[in-house]
Amino acid sequence: MRDLVEFGMGRTARRTYELEDISIVPSRRTRSSKNVSTAWQIDAYRFETPILNHPTDAIGSPAAVIEMGRLGALGVLNGEGLWARHEDVDARIAELIEIADTDRDPAAAVRFLQELHAAPVRTELLAAAVAQVRAAGVTAAVRVSPQHAPTLTPALLEAGVEILVVHGTIISAEHVMLVDRGHDDGLVAEPLNLKTFIADLDIPVIAGGVQDHRTALHLMRTGAAGVIVGYGSAEGATTTNEVLGIGVPMATAIADAAAARRDYLDETGGRYVHVIADGDLHTSGDVAKALACGADAVSLGTLLAAAQEAPGRGWYWPSAAAHPDTPRGALLQVAKEQARPSLERVLNGPSDDPDGLLNLSGALRRSMAKAGYADLKEFQKVGLSVRG
Repeated sequence: MRDLVEFGMGRTARRTYELEDISIVPSRRTRSSKNVSTAWQIDAYRFETPILNHPTDAIGSPAAVIEMGRLGALGVLNGEGLWARHEDVDARIAELIEIADTDRDPAAAVRFLQELHAAPVRTELLAAAVAQVRAAGVTAAVRVSPQHAPTLTPALLEAGVEILVVHGTIISAEHVMLVDRGHDDGLVAEPLNLKTFIADLDIPVIAGGVQDHRTALHLMRTGAAGVIVGYGSAEGATTTNEVLGIGVPMATAIADAAAARRDYLDETGGRYVHVIADGDLHTSGDVAKALACGADAVSLGTLLAAAQEAPGRGWYWPSAAAHPDTPRGALLQVAKEQARPSLERVLNGPSDDPDGLLNLSGALRRSMAKAGYADLKEFQKVGLSVRG
C-alpha cells in the first residue's frame, strides 16, 4: 500500500525515498568476492560491469568511450554533443574550463556552452566518432534526443551504431513536437511514436528518463531493450528541480521501474527489459544500493568525470546544461587536474580512497559477497531497510 501524506486540505502526496535513505541488509550467508559476477547483458551485448556513462561531453569523448569499453563497461557518445558539432573539441573544452575556473559568474560557462551547442550537428563528424569507436573493437552506443532521433538515426545506422539511446530529461512513449512539413500550414504538432520508431530498427534501443511505474511500463511496451530511470541528477551540477520543479527520488523510482519490469514480463510472457539508474550516484555504495533496489545497470556522471581520460578535465556538467533557452545544469569541479585517477582505477581499482570514489566494480562485488549473492539478478532480491 502506498504511503500517502496529507499536506493540506484535499492534497496528498506519496512519501518517497532517496538512495541515501536506503541500506542493504546482509543475509545469513556470505561468500568470497572472487566468486561474484557483476556481468550484465543487453540484447546480444555483454559487459563485465553494469556501468554506463551519462551521455555528456564532460565524460563521453570517443577516446574515453573506447577506454570504457576496454575496461568492461559501456561508453555512450552524445550524438548531439560537441564531437558532432566541432572539429577542435579539445580546444573548445579548454576554453570552457578556463571560463568556469576564472569567471565569478557561474552563468558565463553555461552561456559559452550554449554557444558551442548552437553550431549545427554535422553528420560526417558524428559518423567519424562512431567509426573511431567501432575501429577500436568496443560496442558503439550513441545518445540522441527524442526531438532529433528521426533525423539523426539514419546517419548513425549507416555509421554502424550498435545501441541507440533515446534520452531526454523526461521522456514518454509518444513525444509531441512541432515540425515543418514544408506546406503553408507552418509548424504542425506531430508525435514521435517510439513504438513504431523502435520497431523499424534492427538494433536495441535504450530509452529514458522516467520516474514512475506508469511511464516506465509505457516505455517498455514500445519495444525498448532498456529504460533509463532518472535524469542524471548530481548535487551542484543538475538544476532540473530548481528550474522545472521536477525531482526523482531514486530509490523509489528504481523500485517502481523494477515493478513495471515484472508486470511487463508477465504481460509478454517473458520479455525482459533492463532498468538503468541515472542520477544521485556519487559513491560505490550508491551504485550497490541502486542495483539492490532493482536496477540492472547504472549510468554515472561525477564519479567518471574525475578520471584522467574524461575530456572535462575534472569538471562535470549534465547534457541538459547546454539547452538553448532552459539550461538545467551548471559546471561543477569534481577533481583537481593534478589529482585525477585513471579510469581503470575508478572502475576496477586498486583503491586507496575510503569514501567510495574508486574501484566501483570491486566495491560492488564485495557488497554482493557480503550480502551472500553471486550475480546481479540474485542481488536484486537482497533485503533493504529504510532509515527512520
